[in-house]
Formats: sequence, structure tokens, C-alpha cells
Amino acid sequence: MDSTARIFAIATGGASGGRRTAGGFAMLEVLITLLILLLGLLGLLGLMTRANTAELESYQRVQAVILMRDMLNKIESNRAVAGCYSNGTAGTQFGTGYADTPTCTLGSAAQNAQAVADITAWNALLLGSAETQGANKIGAMIGARGCITQIDAANNIYMISVVWQGMTPTAAPKVTCGQGQYGGTETLRRAVTLTLRIGTLTSP
Repeated sequence: MDSTARIFAIATGGASGGRRTAGGFAMLEVLITLLILLLGLLGLLGLMTRANTAELESYQRVQAVILMRDMLNKIESNRAVAGCYSNGTAGTQFGTGYADTPTCTLGSAAQNAQAVADITAWNALLLGSAETQGANKIGAMIGARGCITQIDAANNIYMISVVWQGMTPTAAPKVTCGQGQYGGTETLRRAVTLTLRIGTLTSP
């Protein structure tokens, strides 16, 4: 090897130096690939968590609407004693924390008994009795509560509300049912409501 070739080999590290350089670049590429893969997996995990939360929120809302309409049907089928289902304008809150024995004296014995049975059954549904796991009732929303309020006594207008605890903070609902029952903030309280007017039928 002449002097020029020897100088060039020393400057470039020769064949062994080239292999070390190539090996270093290969390791760096593997590390960058692993980093990108890790970021992608973290993003996917976050997406799955949000999807699960959204699915639970949707499930709870559907359950609340079903329970709300269930009480609507109960009152409409026993409308002669609709007042038995609420405590007037003060309203009655059922579900979590409700331990009263319902009473009704507005109509016939059969109508009163039906109202008491309806209230008792609805309260049990709010507590999750529709589905059990061992001794635990899991068939309702988290912290489910229901309120029935007479908002216009003259026109027999009632409001049925169902509230529960959500998973992420949102805007606080305007309805007062369950207020102050879901921690220090109202942004976790969810609510669905509807109004019902009981018509006064008169003979021609």
C-alpha cells in the first residue's frame, strides 16, 4: 500500500470503522422506531379510554331515559291519583338515599295500592334491581335518583327527572333533582327530564 492509500485508510477508519458507523446508525434507527411505536401505543390507549368512557356515558343516559319513560307510563295509567307520585311542588326524590314508605289516599283503595306499588318498583329500578351480580344491584346508573315534582297544581303538570353521576365534568344541569349529591361540583351530575300534563276529563 502506498503512502496515499495508507493516509486515506487512516482518515476514513478503514473497513472496520465503516462497519462500526453503520452499526451505530442501525441502532439509532431502532431506537427512533421504538420511540414512535411507544407514542402510537400511548395514543391508542388514550383513545380506547375515551371510547370506553363515552360508551358508559351513553349507556347510562339510555338507562335514565328508559326509567323516566317507565314512570311516565305508570302515572298515565293511574292518572286519577297522579298526586300520589309526588310530594306536591316540593317533589319527591327516589333512588339512592330514599327510605320512606310511600302512602297514597287520593283515590280508591285499588288506585292507591297501584300508586304505592309503582313507586316501590320504580325506586327499586333506580337502585339497580333490574340486574344483579351476586348480592350487588348493578342494573342502573351510578348514584341514580329520580324526582317527581308537581310544577303546576292548577293544570296538573308534573316534571319527571332522573339524575346520575357522569364520568367526566360537563355543564351542570339546571334541574335541581339530586343537587349537591355528587361531590363538591355539579359538573358530574347528569339529568334527563320531561313534563307530563294530566288532562281533566269532564262528561259532556
